[in-house]
Amino acid sequence: MTLSLRRRIVLSFVPLGVLLAVLGGIGLNVLFHTGGRIDAILRENFVSVQAMYRLTEAMGRTDASFRFALAGRGDDAERDFTANWAVVEEQFRIEEHNVTIFPEEPILVDRLRTLKDDYRSRGRQFFSHAVGSPARTSDYVGAGTDSGLQGRYREIQQVADEILRINQENMEQARDEARAAARRALLGLGAALAAVGLLTIGVAWYLVRTILGPIRAVTEAAQAIGQSGRLDRAVPVFGRDELGQLAESFNAMTDQLRVYRQTNLARLMRAQQTAQATIDSFPDPVLVVDLEGRVELANPAARGLLGVAGPADGQAGATWQPPENLRQPVRDALAGQRVHSTEGFDEAVAFRVGGEDRAYLPQVRPIRDTGGAVLGAAVVFSDVTRFRLLDQFKSDLVATVSHELKTPLTSMRLAVHVLLEETVGPLTPKQTELLLDARDSAERLLRLIDHLLALARLDRPQAESAFRPEDPVGLLRQAADAARGRAEDKHVELTVSAADPVAAVAVDADRLGLALGNLVENAVTYTPAGGSVTLSVAKTDDGRVAFAIADTGVGIPPEHLPHVFDKFFRVPGQSEEGGTGLGLAIVKEIVAAHHGEVTCESLPGAGTTFRITLPAWAEKEGSP
Repeated sequence: MTLSLRRRIVLSFVPLGVLLAVLGGIGLNVLFHTGGRIDAILRENFVSVQAMYRLTEAMGRTDASFRFALAGRGDDAERDFTANWAVVEEQFRIEEHNVTIFPEEPILVDRLRTLKDDYRSRGRQFFSHAVGSPARTSDYVGAGTDSGLQGRYREIQQVADEILRINQENMEQARDEARAAARRALLGLGAALAAVGLLTIGVAWYLVRTILGPIRAVTEAAQAIGQSGRLDRAVPVFGRDELGQLAESFNAMTDQLRVYRQTNLARLMRAQQTAQATIDSFPDPVLVVDLEGRVELANPAARGLLGVAGPADGQAGATWQPPENLRQPVRDALAGQRVHSTEGFDEAVAFRVGGEDRAYLPQVRPIRDTGGAVLGAAVVFSDVTRFRLLDQFKSDLVATVSHELKTPLTSMRLAVHVLLEETVGPLTPKQTELLLDARDSAERLLRLIDHLLALARLDRPQAESAFRPEDPVGLLRQAADAARGRAEDKHVELTVSAADPVAAVAVDADRLGLALGNLVENAVTYTPAGGSVTLSVAKTDDGRVAFAIADTGVGIPPEHLPHVFDKFFRVPGQSEEGGTGLGLAIVKEIVAAHHGEVTCESLPGAGTTFRITLPAWAEKEGSP
C-alpha cells in the first residue's frame, strides 16, 4: 500500500511530537516537584531563622531592662521587661509550631521552653524586690552555682543560636540538593534533546530525499523551460504519491505545450503571411514598426518608396529613420499618446519616385493589444499627387478667372461711379436708385474676387525666407489707417494701443497686413455708430507676441463661434452689408502659415475680440 505524502509527513513528525511531549512532561514534573520542595524547605527554615533572630533581639532588650533596674530606673525597666517578653513569647510560639528538623530541633525547642519559663519566673521575682534592694543584684548575678538571670540569658542565647544554626545549615543543604537536582535534570534533558536532534536530522534527511528531491527536479525542469524553452525536459516520477502525480502532470503539461507550440507556430506563420499579404495588396506604402523603431512589416510600395526591409523579406528588421516632419509623430504614436492624421496638402511629404516628385499624406497610428498596451505603430502614406495637381489646377483656374473678371468689373464699377456723379448728364430718381444698387453689387463682387485671389495666392507655398522682422505696432497702425476713412463715415472710434514695447515678429508684411485689415474691416462693419474699435499688442507669458482687435459691436452668439473661421460662413442677421464669408478664413490661413494661432472671444451685445499670437523674431531659427 502506497502512503500519501500527507501521511508520510505526519508519520515522520509523530515520533518527534511524542518525544517532545514526554520530555516536556518529565521536565515540568521535575521542575515542579524540585521547586516546590525547595520552596517549602526554604520557607519553613526561613520562618525559624527569622523567629530566632527576633527572639534573640527581644532577649537582649529584656536583659537590658534588668540592668536599667539595677541602675535605679525601676518603673521603666519593668515596663520594658513586660513589652519585650511579649515579643519573646510570640517568636517562641512561631518556632514551636515550625519544627522541621528532627530530632535535633524538638529537643532544642523543649530546652528553650524550660529556660524561657525559668527566666520569666526569675524576672518576676527580680521586680518583686524593692528598688535598690541587694536581692535584685543577687537575682541578676546569681550566687554560688546558681548563675542567675544573666546566666539564664546566656543559655537562652546559646539555644536560640543553635536553632538558628541548624536551620541555616538545612537551608544550605536544600540549596545544594536543588543544585544537584537541577544538574541531573539538565543532563537528562540534554541527553534527551540530543536524541531528539538526531531523530530530527533523520526525519529531515528523509523529507529532503522523499519530498524536496522531486520538487527540486520539477523546479529545475520549469527553469529550463522558462529560460531556454526546452519543452523536451522530462521529470522523473518518484512513486505514486502526490509528488509522483505532480511529476506525471508536469510531463503531461510539457507534452501538451509542445503540441500547442507547434500548432501556434503554424498559426503564427499563417497569420504573419496573411498580414503581409494584406498589406502587400495595398497600393499605398504601408509599414509597421515596433517600439524600438525597427521595421516589422512593409509592403512592396513602402520598400520601393522608403528603401526599408523587414523580417518578412528574410532580413532582420532595421531601424527606420522617418522624415524630419514625421519623427515626433512616430515617437508620440510609439509612446501611445495620440494619432497623427494629416488632411491638408500643406502637410504632405514629398518623395522623388521614378524621376518625378510625388506627394504623400502620412497617417501614424499606435498599435495596441487587447489590454491597451502599445505594441508598435503603423504608418500609411496616401498618394495625393494627382489630387494635389487637381487642387493646384483649381487654384490656378480660380486665380485666372478672378483676375480676368476683375479688369472688366473695375471698368464697370468706374462707369457706374461716373454716371452717379452726373458728369455725363442728369439722372432720374429711378435711374439713381438702380445705379446705386449696381454700385453696391459691383463692390461686393469686387471684394469676392479680391478674396478669391487672396485664397489662390495662399494656396501657393510661401517660403519662410520671405519673412522679415516687423514692428507689431507699425503693422497695427497700417491696418488702422487703411480702415480709418470707413470708420469715420460710420462714426466709429478707431484707436491703436501699445502700452509696453514688444519684440519684432517674423512675418510677410503684405500677407499679415491683409489678415489684420480683414479683422479691422469686420470690426468696423459690425460696430454700430458711436462704438469703438481698439487695436493693441502685448507680450505673452511664453515670450510670443499677441495682436488684439476688440470692438464694442453686436457680438457673436456662442453656437456660431466654432464656425467663424469656416469658408463662406456668415453669422445670420447681424449686418445689412453684404459679405463673402471668406475674410476670417483668409485670416486663419495667413496666421497658420506664420506658425501662429488666431482665436475669437465674443458675447452677444458686448462686442468681439480677435487675437493673433505669433512667435517673436528672436525665436525663429536663423534669426539674428
